[in-house]
Amino acid sequence: MLLMSGPRRGTKRDSPSERDAPAAGDASAARDAPVEHEDQSNAQSSESNVRPSSDSLDVSVVLPAYNEEATIEATVETTLRTLDSFLDSGTYEVIVAEDGCDDRTPEIADRLADADDRVRHFHSDERLGRGGALERAFEAANGDVLVYFDTDLATDMRHLETLVERIRSGEADVATGSRWLPGNVAERPAKRGVPSRAYNGLVRTFLGSDLRDHQCGFKAFSREAFEALREDVEDEHWFWDTEMLVRAQRKGYEVAEFPVDWTPKGDTKVDLVRDVLGMGSQILRTWWQLSVRPRLSRRVGMVAGAGLAILALVLMTQYIDFGAVLSEMGEADPVLVAAGVFVYLLSWPLRGLRYRDILSELGFRERVSFLMGAVFISQTGNLVFPARAGDLIRAYVVKARCGIPYPSGFASLAAERVFDLLTIATMAGVVLIGYTVTGQTAELARTVVGAEGAGRVAVAVAVAVSLAAIGAVGVIALSARSDRDLVTAFVHRLSTDSYADFVAGVIGRFVGDLQTVAGTREGFARVGVTSVLIWTLDVVTALFVLAAFDPGLPAVELVAVSFFAVSVGNLAKVLPLSPGGVGLYEGAFTLLVVALTPLGPELALGAAVLDHAVKNIVTVIGGYASMLGLNVSLTTAVEETRDVREGTDEPVTLD
Repeated sequence: MLLMSGPRRGTKRDSPSERDAPAAGDASAARDAPVEHEDQSNAQSSESNVRPSSDSLDVSVVLPAYNEEATIEATVETTLRTLDSFLDSGTYEVIVAEDGCDDRTPEIADRLADADDRVRHFHSDERLGRGGALERAFEAANGDVLVYFDTDLATDMRHLETLVERIRSGEADVATGSRWLPGNVAERPAKRGVPSRAYNGLVRTFLGSDLRDHQCGFKAFSREAFEALREDVEDEHWFWDTEMLVRAQRKGYEVAEFPVDWTPKGDTKVDLVRDVLGMGSQILRTWWQLSVRPRLSRRVGMVAGAGLAILALVLMTQYIDFGAVLSEMGEADPVLVAAGVFVYLLSWPLRGLRYRDILSELGFRERVSFLMGAVFISQTGNLVFPARAGDLIRAYVVKARCGIPYPSGFASLAAERVFDLLTIATMAGVVLIGYTVTGQTAELARTVVGAEGAGRVAVAVAVAVSLAAIGAVGVIALSARSDRDLVTAFVHRLSTDSYADFVAGVIGRFVGDLQTVAGTREGFARVGVTSVLIWTLDVVTALFVLAAFDPGLPAVELVAVSFFAVSVGNLAKVLPLSPGGVGLYEGAFTLLVVALTPLGPELALGAAVLDHAVKNIVTVIGGYASMLGLNVSLTTAVEETRDVREGTDEPVTLD
């Protein structure tokens, strides 16, 4: 809910299009009317005042305020006094854009607005964020020059005339004070100065800005520039003014940066949520929009898709000796290897079916064939990039083609990963119980403790991942049963900034979607059964490959060691230490086969390498075929996001 108090210089509007509509005779009546408070159902899109063209002012100064009861009155008085020193009376206004305060700031701002017709007060019950509060105040302001500065008055107010006149004179469309211009560098504590320099350096490097300081809270815009830029600016928090400056330069507006005297005041701490998650992610988002997406085309997408597949194969050669692989394949029974390939191919439609069921639980519908292709593409990406960056490809694909929001897309991936981990850990646990009953656990422990290199690391990783998976499920279950908003409470322990509310909302939706997937017995059973089938086929593939080397093991022992070695090997792959987990899988598989059977390390390693190579080659071929058949490569998918309806949870119908 937004409330506006103070003298009315504009007319009430029903829509943004009425902003410049004539309002003859209404302005004077509005000024004499009693103070009104308008309730709006949607604080994010409501304002109560606009400026009629017959009653415009020269300058509107907006003071963004959040819990400023100790300083706001003095700040308003200083602002009025400074403006009065170089502007004629009646040509300016001061707007207190008070953003969801929970102290006495609203009362003080109301009193100031009632006492002085140059002062207006905008109140929001909800936190809009710094950028959101500024944008909505500017939208309803009456001035042709739009100014804002921080209420702590860290910038010397003697620079206000320079700021205003840069715009008023037509010399610039946008003006900003700077603390980092050569010859006039402000003194800042290292814990804020160093991050500030790093941030501005990143903005100049990634976003191509010519400015030295994007964060100084001392800026002005012409009405024309603001109206042209505000629709393109997406951030509503601390990155808002940086994005305004960057986009102004990209659109060819004249941006003036001038040195100011500045004294550090207020917050001097680095805020993890605001400074790292907030600002960092916004730099990357803006870089993508301005520098990458305009260069994308269908042809570029197809070439990039081919390059992705080729790069996956090249990177595999860095971890796998293909000469050894070919040698082992020469020794192996090709019929059994081919049977393993066939079994592994059967798992892919099941992967598409499972992903359909997961999305269905979240309220989205899509064809199994399309989703199988999306899984193929993302898994191919995981063979190229560490840290499972290929999963991002799938999030892009389902957003671009299905209209699924990113939080839901990531939640669906996380749900899939949780079911994978639980299934694999359960399979490994069941086999381990069997080995314990037969007395083989002690020998296994001795082998692992005495192991060197990749095998020992892989088993340690597998144990850690199993515990983490169980812990994550426990946390999600606990949050589902708790009356408290545990996500918001945790995020606010890291930050009290308004951006923390946004981050908590995204994470909360993410966790909520996970709970939704596993929240019904039918959904949990369907996804769980499919997961068991997928990983059983994965194990059977390895079983056929191992059998192709004629190991001479009894059937029960062959099945048991295949389930255990493949399960632990896949758990080891989860930690993103190498693309596709290549090396970790082979190490764990080999170690366990040697520990639990009489087979030698050469045969065990050959089987592990061949098994993993077969699965990765099938994945790469399927991924490339999906890129060609579905035309949903990374670059093409991101290009198509331009046509996705923003802010909706309804899927887009595919042609």
